[in-house]
Amino acid sequence: MTAQTERELETETETMTVREAVRQALREELERDEDVYLMGEDIGVFGGVLEVTSGLYDEFGAQRVRDTPISEAGFMGAATGAAATGTRPVVELMFSDFAGVSMEQIMNQMAKMRYMFGGKAEMPVTVRTTEGGGMGAASQHSGTIHTWISHFPGLKAVAPGTAASAKGLTKAAIRSDDPVFVFENKMIYEQEGAVPTDEEFTIPIGEAAIEREGEDATVVATQRLVGESLQTAESLAEAGVEAEVIDPRSLYPLDTETIVESVRKTGRLIVADESPLSYGTHAEIIARVQEEAFFSLDAPIQRVGTPDTHMPFSTPLEQEVLPDGDDVREAIERVT
Repeated sequence: MTAQTERELETETETMTVREAVRQALREELERDEDVYLMGEDIGVFGGVLEVTSGLYDEFGAQRVRDTPISEAGFMGAATGAAATGTRPVVELMFSDFAGVSMEQIMNQMAKMRYMFGGKAEMPVTVRTTEGGGMGAASQHSGTIHTWISHFPGLKAVAPGTAASAKGLTKAAIRSDDPVFVFENKMIYEQEGAVPTDEEFTIPIGEAAIEREGEDATVVATQRLVGESLQTAESLAEAGVEAEVIDPRSLYPLDTETIVESVRKTGRLIVADESPLSYGTHAEIIARVQEEAFFSLDAPIQRVGTPDTHMPFSTPLEQEVLPDGDDVREAIERVT
């Protein structure tokens, strides 16, 4: 258990869904800092396509919760310019697949401006976006692109797997002076958990959480697969296999130390992430463990993820493609 997780458990909490946790984080930051405002497609009057910003327009008005035209390149560029001139825009990119429309603004402006001005231009912009399959939304609305964003220097990327991390990471992102992408898996919006009620509660970007301790195998799981891995670990415990489950929470920067220390203890590693298996988040985590804990490994590292294919529209095919707790179980069983 990390020091941050211990602090989280010591504070007063209430049970809420991931959706409610994100909304609470947005509300608290809007109240705390008048330079914070929200912008995106249908986030105002409509309350967001997945209802995350529901009610905020009525509370804060059209100047603080801004509906934008259907132009990702336009409002991403506007947010970049606004951040460079002193405000703290929080952009909702409805589906992460749409980042491709605005990559010029993201890759060449948002990510590079602070560097190209020698650190004199801050870039406090937060981009919230949804990821993942499971809703029958087909290929253009079901992508998982966090590896892509994590690859660009100048950008930070976080991917909460619990309600508490959804709140804490969102607040930390908004307070950051660097651009931060918050990747929300849309299939866990209804997932409930204990969330600290302290309005100053944040989770430092770059700090993982050990969600379950174990001695036999390390499972590094992200987003939806955190909950699936925890359920799998509990069922395997009945058979005498104790898996440690780590939620990295931040993908860049990555808390390599927490992961490596766990692998040195267990000797086995499973990386479970919904992104495609090739050239991605799995590979980065595995490479870092190989570099720092190779001689602690007692078995080949296992990957659980999405095959290198687009997300099918067909429900049976979609379920076939998506990784789940059964895949995590099989991976653990292969090495224990």
